[in-house]
Parts: sequence; C-alpha cells; structure tokens
Amino acid sequence: MTTPATFLSALLLASTALAQSTPPTSATSTRPASATTTTTKRPIRPADVMRLQSVADPQVSPDGKWVAFVQSGVDASKDKRNPDIWMVSWDGKESVQLTNSPDGESTPRWSPDGKYLSFLSGRSGAPGTATGAQLWLMDRRGGEAKKLTDLKGDLEEYEWSPSGRKIALVIQDKDYSDSAKTKIRTPYVMDRHQFKADMKGYLDRRPMHLYVFDVATKTLDTLTKGVYDETAPAWSPDETQLAFTSNRSTDPDKNENTDVYVIAARSGAQPRQLTNWPGRDGGAVWSPDGKQLAYLRSTASTNFIMYDQPVLALVAVDGSTTTVPQPRLLSLPLDRPIRNARWSADGQMVGILVDDDRRTHVAEYRVADGKMTYLTTGDRAFADLEPNPKGGWVTLMSEPQLPTEVYALESGTTRRLTTVQNDFVAPLLLSTVTGYTSRSKDGAQVSSLLFMPPNGPAGKLPAIFYIHGGPVSQDTYGFDLTRQVLAGGGYAVVGVNYRGSNGRGIDYTKAIYGDWGNKEVLDILGAADALVQKGTADPARLGIGGWSYGGILTNYVIASDTRFKAAASGAGSSLQLTMYGSDQYVNQYENELGLPWKNLDKWLKVSYPFLKADRIKTPTMFMASEKDFNVPVAGSEQMYQALQTLGIPTQLIIYPNQFHGITTPSYQQDRLVRYLSWFDQYLKSNLSTTQTGR
Repeated sequence: MTTPATFLSALLLASTALAQSTPPTSATSTRPASATTTTTKRPIRPADVMRLQSVADPQVSPDGKWVAFVQSGVDASKDKRNPDIWMVSWDGKESVQLTNSPDGESTPRWSPDGKYLSFLSGRSGAPGTATGAQLWLMDRRGGEAKKLTDLKGDLEEYEWSPSGRKIALVIQDKDYSDSAKTKIRTPYVMDRHQFKADMKGYLDRRPMHLYVFDVATKTLDTLTKGVYDETAPAWSPDETQLAFTSNRSTDPDKNENTDVYVIAARSGAQPRQLTNWPGRDGGAVWSPDGKQLAYLRSTASTNFIMYDQPVLALVAVDGSTTTVPQPRLLSLPLDRPIRNARWSADGQMVGILVDDDRRTHVAEYRVADGKMTYLTTGDRAFADLEPNPKGGWVTLMSEPQLPTEVYALESGTTRRLTTVQNDFVAPLLLSTVTGYTSRSKDGAQVSSLLFMPPNGPAGKLPAIFYIHGGPVSQDTYGFDLTRQVLAGGGYAVVGVNYRGSNGRGIDYTKAIYGDWGNKEVLDILGAADALVQKGTADPARLGIGGWSYGGILTNYVIASDTRFKAAASGAGSSLQLTMYGSDQYVNQYENELGLPWKNLDKWLKVSYPFLKADRIKTPTMFMASEKDFNVPVAGSEQMYQALQTLGIPTQLIIYPNQFHGITTPSYQQDRLVRYLSWFDQYLKSNLSTTQTGR
C-alpha cells in the first residue's frame, strides 16, 4: 500500500529524467555548447518534461582522470527515454559521448586497468545469440563495443575483479514460461507467500545466483546454488573472496531479513555468514586492505522495517574463526538515515550520504575513532558517491533551480563537472524555494518547503499542497519538476515532511506506525494553517494532491477536512481492507496491522476515507497506472466510484501499461497538464485559466 523510500527515490528520479537532446553523430565528439541565446525567460511548463535530461551512476576511472556516467533523454518519436554512456574529464573541461544506440545503455563500469568501459544493454548482437540485457565491452580509446556475454538468464548485477581477469555476475534463472511456439504464455502458477511485485509482476521461484565470468575464455563458473537469492557481489582486494547479501531464513517471503556472507571465489566453495542481525544487513564494500567490510544495517530488528533508517556498520573479516563477529555501529548515535557507504582510497575514511531535514549531504566517518565530519553544507541534495583513487569523491547534486549534475568533491569543496542542464534551465524562470516550519494541533513541529510562483502577484495566492510518497522519504531542496511546474502555473506550492518522513530521526519516522491518516493529516493541516496565517495562501483557494502515499494522504485529508477546494489523488487507496492480497505489502499488513480476520477494527479504522466518503466535499481527480502492483488501480477506482455515486465532481485517469511510476514521457507530460487544468478549474474560477504551451 505505502511506498518504500527506495522506490520513491527511483520515482522522483524517473519523473525528472526525461528530455530530448541532439547527441553528436560521432561517439568521440565533445558535447556541443549551449545554443540558447534568448534573454526572455518564461515559467516552466508541462512540455518541458520532454527537454529535461537525467544524469546518473557516476564512475571514476582507475587513473582518476575521467568520470563515466549515464545521461538519459527523451526520444520523442518513440515516446521513451534513451540512456547513453558519457564521460567527463576530472577537470570538467572535456565531455565525450561514448554510446548512441536506440536500445540504450546503463551501468557503466571501468576495467581495473582503465582501458575499457563495460555496460549493460539489450542491443542485438550476432544472429541467434541470447536477447535481454547482456554485458558489453568498449575500448575507451574508441571503436565499436563488443558483446561480452551470451547469457540465457536475466543479468541483474556485475562487478569487475581487481585484476580485471574475472567478473562476478548475478543472474536469475531463465524463465521458460513463454517458450511455447504459439506465443501464448503458460498459466501463472504461484505457491509463494509473496507472490507479486510491482514491475516484476507475478513472482515465481527462479533464484538469483552468483557466477564468475572469465573475460579471456568467456567461460562461466557457478559460485552459488540452491533456493536462495544472492545479490550485491563485492570482490576482496586480493580477489580470493566475494562478499554478498542474502536472506537465508526458513521462508524469506515472510520477513525482511538479509545478512552479509563471504565466499571463496571458486566453484564448490561454501559461504560463511558474517552478520546475524534479525533485521537487514547488506551492501557490503571491502576496505582497501581487505580486513574490514563497511555495510548498512537496519535500526530495527522487526520483520517489517519500512519505518527505519540504515546505520553505517564496520565488521572485521577474520577467516580464522567460524563465529559471527560483532560490528561497530558508527552512525547509530547520529539518528539519521545514511546510504552509499564507500571507502576512501586510503582506507582511513568511509564516505556516506546523510538525509537530514530537507537536505542530503556528504559526510565522512574516520575509521580510527568513529568521528563524523560533514563535507558539504547548504540547501542542496546530493545523490550517489564514489571515491577518486587519487583522492576526493565524485557525486551527484541538485538544487532548487538546477537539476542533477556531476560534481567533484575535494577538501570540502564541490566543483561542477557537467553542464548537462544548461540548455534546460536557460529559458526558464524557475520558482524560488524556501523552508518554513509549522506546529501541528498536537504540538509537533513540522518542516516544509514553499515554492513561490515566479513573478507571482502580490497578496494571497492559490496554494497546492503536493504531498510526497513513501511515507518514509522526505522532500528536499533538490530540483523538483512537478512542484516547479505547478508553481509555474501561478500557485504557491508546498511540500510537507509530515510525521513518517525521514531526516528527522527514527522516532519521527515511526510515529505513524499502525496509525495511518492521523498524525500526517494534523501535520498537513498545520502547515496549511501556517501559510494562511502568514498571508501567503488564500484560504478559499487551497488544493491538495500527491502520488502513492501522497495520494493516500490526499484521500485521508479530504475525508477529514473540507477546506481544500480541489484534489488530485494519484496511485492511492482508501479501503485498505481490499488491498490485502492484491498488492505487494503482505508483510507490512501482517506485521503492522495484523491479520484482517483477527484485527478487523484496526483495518476499518485506517479505511475511513472510503467508509466515510459521504463526508468528502472536495472535487477530486483520481489517477492510476494500469499495471500497478504497488498500489493497484482498484484503490483509485473505488474512490472514484464512491464520489460518482455521491455526486461530487470527480474524474478517473488510468495510464495504460504503466507500473507504479509513470515512465512514458507523454504520460508524464499529460499528468502535469491534467494537474494544472483540474486545479485551475476549481482554484482560479474567477481568473484566467489559459495556460500557454501545455
């Protein structure tokens, strides 16, 4: 029902990652300079989603002189985004496009000698070879990429060995269900407790295992077997071992446990368990001397740990004992979620990203004494972190008026390496973004972000409260396309980090456990009261909307209070009782709410937007994705039907063949157009509703 923070991060990236570009025809051409010369700026419009580029996955070359990354733009003729591999020099003076195929490329990784770049692509190879994502190899000096693997299963992850002679692969067994000559798929047969997941669909029991690929001979050795999945492989510096993550409990479907294991990098070796926390351990990375692993451990040890924040842990890798060693929990006193743990090149520091009250910053922990130092400051949001072998870090960063770019981070100073977004922002008059705090009815202090319309009129403005999903995520000072577009339409736009959000400590996040639609509603109403009292928002022209848990909270709010004159609820649900068995959150339901047949009162309590739909007076547009297994389309259909029956103005929009996150560019634009049209109809009835260029 609700959306994990990790998914929300992916969703926000997807929603800001679509654009059009005109790449150079030569793979070795440098990026063309900006051709925009106009000095007349305009507000951002929904159509600008087609121009916006995404930047992701920066990787530093072994000599520290280049950074490879993925840049994605929109192919308007095919209505899809197309990722390509680029690289930029460490001094930022030269940028080179390396791939340019209609199939797209992702996951660039340098060979340890720095001579080659590998990547994943579904581009076709020789006739008769396997399809799906395969591993390709490109000489960084130029020339065509060569297909390295011909795998029958699904390639999920890969990692070069330190010598460059081998590559660790994570491969899911081949799916033979569609092998019939008639092209008619065989029936889905499920016998798992967790039998569905968004994007993956119905789940079978095909495991993901570790393999070692020999680059010279192109032979594949099986490293692990059995019924369990193995992910996140990491080579030891001496190339003798691999660390990986796995859930090897009796029934992995019924818990959130994962642990870190190590295994000798040879066929027939048996894995050794290195952690035994009942919660979640994973994502291990080796120290340069091979003596320790840094990894992330959950704070909670309970079965369902959505309301949690990862902790940086260090554990010694001692092969002389069979006992599980005790880890050092470096960031536990910080009481903030951390991620992207990476060792510095000299092994003295572990770099991390820290989510802290509307900001995400880079920090380092000194291994010797556990002291933490922030390397960045200000109203910004960093994402991704990789060390430069020569010292310093490469990272991604965005600001309220600048989408994501690649940055070098040296001695506490950030230096921008890419100029991907220059053409996008050049003609735009973007919203200014400021933070403010409010106090809820029960005394809770809540942090929010306010987007003011560029060149907006003086006085009280129509305001839209656009609520983030998760619930365990946060609105940050990073670039936000949706709120910028709404502000460009003449609205004051607010993002509220209600209780349940992260970045404010574990108690703040856990405050809504088993109590949905209560404290979050108080926080949103308190944020609205504060904006009205400041004279910024017109109390007669308030709107609310959101996607995923933001859509769910929209339903809760309009069933609790009639002050909002228009609402747009996306990928939401209200009759939560019907979500059991129809979405992917069976573990959350059984642990947080209990079994429906034993805890019916609690289930009915959190279903109040549907059961008390006759209290809703707000005209509401409901939106959903046809193939969403995260929050199934029924959640929006039920509320739409209820409001139709009650005679409340309503509309239902369903996007064909989309999962929880809308990824088709034209649908992304359409959603923004519909937001503005719906809010204009009810919040600007006495004003002009004409919006140019939608």
